[in-house]
Amino acid sequence: MDNRLKDDIQKAGKSVELVEQQLLRFKKGFPYLPIDRPATVGDGLIQLSEKSKDEFIAFYEKQSHDYSMTKFVPASGAASRMFKNLYSFLEEDESKAEQDDFLKSFFENIHKFAFSDALDKKMQEKGNGLDEALKNKEFHAIVKALLLEEGLNYGNLPKGLLDFHDYKSGIKTPVGEHFTEGENYARGAQGKVRLHFTVSPEHQKLFQEHAESVRKGFNQFEITFSQQKPETDTIAVNPDNTPFYNVDGSILFRPAGHGALLENLNDLDNDIVFIKNIDNVVPDHLKLNTIHYKKALAGLLMSVQSKLFGYQNQLERNINELELLEIENFARKDLFVVFKDDYAQLEFSEKVGYLQYLLHRPIRVCGMVKNTGEPGGGPFWVKEEDGSLNLQIAETSQIDPDDKNAQKALQSATHFNPVDLVCGIKDLHGRKFDLIKYRNPETGFITSKSKDGKELKALELPGLWNGAMSDWITLFVEVPLSTFNPVKTVNDLLRAEHQAG
Repeated sequence: MDNRLKDDIQKAGKSVELVEQQLLRFKKGFPYLPIDRPATVGDGLIQLSEKSKDEFIAFYEKQSHDYSMTKFVPASGAASRMFKNLYSFLEEDESKAEQDDFLKSFFENIHKFAFSDALDKKMQEKGNGLDEALKNKEFHAIVKALLLEEGLNYGNLPKGLLDFHDYKSGIKTPVGEHFTEGENYARGAQGKVRLHFTVSPEHQKLFQEHAESVRKGFNQFEITFSQQKPETDTIAVNPDNTPFYNVDGSILFRPAGHGALLENLNDLDNDIVFIKNIDNVVPDHLKLNTIHYKKALAGLLMSVQSKLFGYQNQLERNINELELLEIENFARKDLFVVFKDDYAQLEFSEKVGYLQYLLHRPIRVCGMVKNTGEPGGGPFWVKEEDGSLNLQIAETSQIDPDDKNAQKALQSATHFNPVDLVCGIKDLHGRKFDLIKYRNPETGFITSKSKDGKELKALELPGLWNGAMSDWITLFVEVPLSTFNPVKTVNDLLRAEHQAG
């Protein structure tokens, strides 16, 4: 690395050693995950009967007051991707609004959006209201009033602050819906509901103001915010892997994806953490399934963790072979652990040490929905170098396209990751795990982006629920598709699941 580059890195307040590692990573790439097979019902994926679901809900409701809990909601970033089709339309002829299926659906159903009244009001301030603009086929004017700064500015606002659902009692944003969810399944010790939102620096003030206005209708809520830490930003490079410079001559560093939020999660000091994306919400009349399954997942975690702590206590004492066998069966049956190849040849004391390592880890219960062709990650068995198998969430990009077995596993996968996690981040003595120690640094992502009209490559840290949690105890549980209702495009809000009625 030449001196000029070192100086530029230090001027940006970054570690030269860390940036050198990142530049090397661009050249080397990331290895593919050694996929063994998909996790399916009966093979790494738990399917709850109605009876067991009710039992875990009851267990949760009985125990929850003894646990401190936080509902962790990644909410960073602007909603611009949600309006990608509308931004493209502004560059095209207005006649396309009556030809393109997406645009036709948007304009024909515009009054079904929760933001339509606010949009009409904003347009009336400047002249024609919404109906008159529709009648006059002023489609560009409508989109500009929705997206641009002189209008509602939805293209620059975070998704969490947009009007999603229109109730008779008023409009609710995703933030408001997460408040309602939190009240119904995340009330822990002292009756407190803790909500934690990760936000962008430029949006934090808006989030705080909105959350304060929403909080007035709820009791005993503690709301906190954090931002993705600048020290987790990674260097961007040109297609030839040389550092990408901004037009002002500075090196470009970019936020390193949702994997960087592991640092934010690691700062929390709670027994149980629920993780769910900001846009995966539904109106109140459809929330019951979500509430029931969240409680069931948490009840399962508490139940397994209680046994786990008991066995860890046993391992700290002198145990006999029968007790060791019981703990081995628990690890295999309840924790879905596949031991390393040479486990049977280990001395008794070595087996105890290995089990102590296996049981002393953070634990997560992950809801999985049946695969409906959505892009993204799913549950898989991954083979480690020592022959052991781990349950992990893998993205398609982590699976070798030239590995026939891995591709067969991908094609036969039955379930999909909706980001529906309940996490236990403390050990049996109530000490918080250092979550960074359980991340696999070999599981990041290199993505293609652009800035100022130029192509670049970006480096993302191991995804929060992918490589960032690769060494956690992992349980996969089937949850109904009704609990997964993300809003990826604005027209998703037209689906029946997002009509408050």
